[in-house]
Amino acid sequence: MTSPKFWLDKKLSEMTNEEWESLCDGCGRCCLHKLEDYETGEVAYTNVACRLLDITSCRCKNYPMRQKLIPDCVLLTADQVQEFHWLPEACAYRLISEGKDLYPWHPLVSGTPDTVHKALISVRDWAIPEQVAGDLEDHIIQRGDFRAKKDVLP
Repeated sequence: MTSPKFWLDKKLSEMTNEEWESLCDGCGRCCLHKLEDYETGEVAYTNVACRLLDITSCRCKNYPMRQKLIPDCVLLTADQVQEFHWLPEACAYRLISEGKDLYPWHPLVSGTPDTVHKALISVRDWAIPEQVAGDLEDHIIQRGDFRAKKDVLP
C-alpha cells in the first residue's frame, strides 16, 4: 500500500511503477522540443510541443506507443533521472532526486490535476504544435520561464 506522501519516504528507485507514473504533474514541459549545443552541452528550450502532446490536457496522446511513434522520445527511469539536467526545476522527478518536496500545486499534494494549470506551470495555452512551428530556433524561450511559482497555492 502506498503511503500518502510516499515521495518523502522512498527513493525513486524504490517506487512502484504506479508511484513513479503518479509523480508526473502533467505540465507537458518535458514534451517541448529542446536544442542542445553539442560543444557546451547547454540546452535551449522552445515553446514547440511534440506532435503527440495534447496541449490542452498536457498529456501524451499515445503514451503507451510514444517511443515507437517518436524514436527520440526520452523514457525517464529512476536510474537515469539525475542525468536529465534539462528537466524543469519544478519537475517532481528532479525535485525528489534532489531530496526536495513537491510544490503545493502538484496534483499529489493538491488532490486535483487542475492546480498545475491554475498555477501557470503547464504549457497549456502557450505551447504550439510542431506541425505549425517551422524552424525551432525561432521558438527558443528563456529557461527562467520555467521557474516554479513557489508561492502559488492551489
